[in-house]
Amino acid sequence: MPDPIAVLNERFAIAGQLQFCTGENGLPKARIDNAWATAEVYLHGAHITAFQPKSHGPVLWMSPLAQFQPGKAIRGGVPVIWPWFGPHATDRSKPQHGFARSAEWQVAATEALADGRSRLQLVLTDSDATRALWPHAFELSLTVTVGAELVMELTCRNTGDQPFTAGGALHSYFAVGDVTQMAVEGLAGREYIDQLDGNRIKQQAGPVEISQEEDRIYINSADTCVIHDTVLARDIQISKTGSQTTVVWNPWQAKARAMADFADDGYQHMLCIEAANAAEDVVRLAPGESHTLSQMLAVSKTG
Repeated sequence: MPDPIAVLNERFAIAGQLQFCTGENGLPKARIDNAWATAEVYLHGAHITAFQPKSHGPVLWMSPLAQFQPGKAIRGGVPVIWPWFGPHATDRSKPQHGFARSAEWQVAATEALADGRSRLQLVLTDSDATRALWPHAFELSLTVTVGAELVMELTCRNTGDQPFTAGGALHSYFAVGDVTQMAVEGLAGREYIDQLDGNRIKQQAGPVEISQEEDRIYINSADTCVIHDTVLARDIQISKTGSQTTVVWNPWQAKARAMADFADDGYQHMLCIEAANAAEDVVRLAPGESHTLSQMLAVSKTG
């Protein structure tokens, strides 16, 4: 039987830029190393586990206890949340945040761009397993472009004959020096749903700062956010399209200790800022229609 990694490399490798190899627990991943940056993307969940521009440190936070297991989500990096955000609306036995982040995706295409960037496209389509959880025909693709910036484009297309409604998110975990010594600019004045306080609507005053557990959905927000990290002396700019909700999450001490795949002190060095289609900002697609949720990450030094 042909080696699956060898088959992937024969069809999709880009000499000097992109190779497929065996990752944690034998799961296949793409390893990108070009003139601009390095990155890693697992086919399991179409999960970006690393992005590091040249002359910068790692941008994404990964849990050292992350489980790389079939059927389980990977903790850290950028999980793909789809086709619902959070618990299922009517059936709490269905997986939190949908099934895309724990599904096995296929490689659709790779491309070396003229400016030295590398592009990888992964795809997931409906199957007996997905239809048992969500009875719709679809094609979901994640296009990852690795350069000085990281660009992620999540496109869902209704391939069936009935309309459907879907939510989702690019659940990005960012590495920070100390979560209590950073601030997030770009959400001042926006209303948010406080998921830790009975879903009450509150208004953001000034920059977002973290000193306790937070789980917020900012609404009517297409804003670009910037993480100002004083410890690592850098800014991370997070812009997006196709989204009117932004999620900000840090589990803090108690929840971090309660999660088996999350180091007890991991909350100190991460912050999730997510381009999302959550709450009322879900996508309604007629047959043949599509929607793209994108997120762009850029890093610059400060000080």
